[in-house]
Amino acid sequence: MNTEQPTFRSGFVSIIGRPNVGKSTLLNRILGQKIAIASPKPQTTRNRILGIHNLDDGQILFLDTPGIHRATGKLNRYMVDQAMAACADVDVVLFLIEATDRPGGGDDFILDVLSRSSVPVILVINKIDQVAPEALLPLIEIYAQKRDFAAIIPISGLKGRGVDALVKATYDLLPPGPRYYPEDMVTDLPERFIVAEMVREQILKQVRDEVPYGVAVVVESFTEKPDKDLVVIAAAILVEREPHKKIILGKGGEKIRAIGKAARVDIERMLGTRVYLELFVKVQKNWTESDKLLKEFGYE
Repeated sequence: MNTEQPTFRSGFVSIIGRPNVGKSTLLNRILGQKIAIASPKPQTTRNRILGIHNLDDGQILFLDTPGIHRATGKLNRYMVDQAMAACADVDVVLFLIEATDRPGGGDDFILDVLSRSSVPVILVINKIDQVAPEALLPLIEIYAQKRDFAAIIPISGLKGRGVDALVKATYDLLPPGPRYYPEDMVTDLPERFIVAEMVREQILKQVRDEVPYGVAVVVESFTEKPDKDLVVIAAAILVEREPHKKIILGKGGEKIRAIGKAARVDIERMLGTRVYLELFVKVQKNWTESDKLLKEFGYE
């Protein structure tokens, strides 16, 4: 009789790629709940986000990262530094590309970074729901000539196609290891951080292009009232220019009310309780170029 216990595997897995290739959508799909915000706009993710995927025989610690792009300002350089740092000291890298794109300089730069490491890399071809199946083979052939991948897996993070196969291939590459976090944890992020991100997500979705990239959200108070099944949250939306404040407020405060209403739905779902959310807008000139303010707003 075989009494040997099955091997428990665990490890850290970076999800990297250019902006807007679907990294956060994939992480949320794997976890079965929303911890990373997503929007059609590039550079939505600014920080490394830890997602904890618990299995009976393993624990996969996914790191969602900002998109790797040509950085010009201090905030952008911070974002790229976060993504590059996530390629080090991990057990597996998931390199996401889009099925709708052809290889370009941005992807070649990422491949060059990965070539300096011995970490196994899975090429993940995302958004296969947007192309015909016969379009995938030429793309696979192009990338297969660029380096040896541990696996090449086509998926749709949005629809869930291929995601189970990706998780299985990732797990198989992990070493034996401990359970780093309790089974009931899905992230190590504080609730305040996720709340702020959910507000920022609605700004990205509802405000026109030139404003959101100069926006930060800071939760200034978070008060639980268990006797009323209520959490009262006050959050400041920081913008760089006075005209941006007017845009976010909207005519008669219409826009900020819409942002708050949509964000509250996601926050209530996450917290499992009623939420009273108060939003207000402050002008903080050139905060994206200030080391002091970047640190104060959590970008350090």
